Amino acid sequence: MKKSYVVLIVLAVVAIALFSWVKSNYNSMVVLQEQVSTKALGDLQSAYQRRADLIPNLVETVKGYASHEKETLEGVVSARSKATSINLDADNLSPEKLKEFQAAQGELSSALGRLIAIQENYPDLKANENFRDLQVQLEGTENRINEARNKYNTAVQDYNVAIRSFPANIIAGMFGFDKMTKFEAEAGAEKAPQVKF
Repeated sequence: MKKSYVVLIVLAVVAIALFSWVKSNYNSMVVLQEQVSTKALGDLQSAYQRRADLIPNLVETVKGYASHEKETLEGVVSARSKATSINLDADNLSPEKLKEFQAAQGELSSALGRLIAIQENYPDLKANENFRDLQVQLEGTENRINEARNKYNTAVQDYNVAIRSFPANIIAGMFGFDKMTKFEAEAGAEKAPQVKF
């Protein structure tokens, strides 16, 4: 009889230890997943929204000085509209959706680059205090976007490493923790853009 009690106690201890290990791994994966899908993604979207909010003021300032640059101004407005129409949802974050979002933001960056380049043709615009302030805010926002993308990618990397490491990958597979996608550089980003007037 005493042997069966010892065996039961040992099995109970092993079961408790196993449950504790599964619980600990599962909870750490949940924390990492939330850091990616809630915090890092939210910060990233906030930085992109800040840029989108600055654009109408920048366009209006340029309009006053460069009214015949209608095509460039319309391109910025159109790109902004497209970029703000794509929202990333942490629950349905697929690689395709991330690429679509990234492409729309890339188009907006390109359009903004053309808008900022206009200042070279308009000395009065370049000297305008509102334009300079908006340009500085936009540059700061671009830095925030870059920082937010880097933090997002770091959070995704931490999560992906956690769910793919043995033996935690067993728990990840059992509970459906899937690998997440990072932001990647746009095609051609390794080449410096050419600005022509």
